[in-house]
Amino acid sequence: QALLVESGGGLVQPGGSLRLSCAPSEYTSTRNTMAWFRQAPGEEREFVAAIRLNGGITNRANSLKGRFTISRDNAKKTVYLQMNNLTPEDTAVYYCAGSQSNLITSSMPDPRFYDAWGQGTQVTVSS
Repeated sequence: QALLVESGGGLVQPGGSLRLSCAPSEYTSTRNTMAWFRQAPGEEREFVAAIRLNGGITNRANSLKGRFTISRDNAKKTVYLQMNNLTPEDTAVYYCAGSQSNLITSSMPDPRFYDAWGQGTQVTVSS
């Protein structure tokens, strides 16, 4: 059973925008570090961005950094991923993940450090 639930995926044209949301299940406790990963067919799961409970953000060190923004609303226990200027290469299943630990920056991109996951939401960028 998924501990987190993603929503907001869908079909969007190149250059368009989407906002993904991630909410915990009823019995999922608040996680210190929350992150977004994505996985395209035939590829390994890759890190997108992470945010700590105190709001500190770590972004993927590539072109995604300027287009994707992670945020969280601790009162709602919800994490968001705002995606702008989308390209076909952004097409993937996007996963929300959570860790009980206040992860150091070097650990954040490693999926093995996250204990809570969602089932994923499909994002397709196509004309």
